[in-house]
Amino acid sequence: MTKNSSTALRILVFFAHPDDETMFLGGTLAFLAGQGAEVHYLCATRGEGGEMGDPPICIREELGQVREGELRCAVKGLGGKSVQFLDYQDPLVGPDNELYSFSNNVDQVAGKIGQYISRINPQIILTHGPGGEYGHPAHIQAHQAVMSALRGMGFPVESVYAPSWLSRDTGKFTPKPDIEVDITPWKGKKLEAIQCHRSQHGLFIRKSSERAGRPVTIPEIIKTREALCRILPEDDRAEEDLLSVLLKEITVPEGFEPG
Repeated sequence: MTKNSSTALRILVFFAHPDDETMFLGGTLAFLAGQGAEVHYLCATRGEGGEMGDPPICIREELGQVREGELRCAVKGLGGKSVQFLDYQDPLVGPDNELYSFSNNVDQVAGKIGQYISRINPQIILTHGPGGEYGHPAHIQAHQAVMSALRGMGFPVESVYAPSWLSRDTGKFTPKPDIEVDITPWKGKKLEAIQCHRSQHGLFIRKSSERAGRPVTIPEIIKTREALCRILPEDDRAEEDLLSVLLKEITVPEGFEPG
């Protein structure tokens, strides 16, 4: 597939909250769009329960609208084709930073996702993994809903992938990925998209600074590696799919200096 390909690869990106798309796979998504893929984004919530900035950039009642705008800004920077929302409410973080799923009815979520899959007709779906990356209940629910939708539709896609989470403690991806991507040439695109998620900058900086033991800046939190785990097909002997072939062809030009 190239930029001039008459039949573009269609990809559905489904995550639970605005910023998940960028923080997990921003560089990879920018590369795919640059290669001519039609990348469609679907978000379960508008992140209404998240942080409002440090200092706050809006009041709680405005956060959903603000974060919708942030996601649209990020998707534009990543070269996405469209953005839609399932309109679920993101719950507030509970005591002791307890996190919650966004619905008590996975079948209902699956039904809505199935309708969207039928409209977009993607060959590839990128979504959360079964462990929710770092155990987030909303991420786990998003994964469960996608898999339920696909089962009900007879698995009409070529493959499903989830991000592998890069541990800041070990420097390794968890779970072990099927594909690792050097996003060095697209690091600037990922930074551009992260800058869009302004309401979450305080959270990003605080957590990264705690891990680093020193104050860090937004550009410093961007790593040059991203990784994906193949969820479907499950057979390790399955032939390579369109996405894996494309991503494994990535090479960083010799002497490349990121802008």
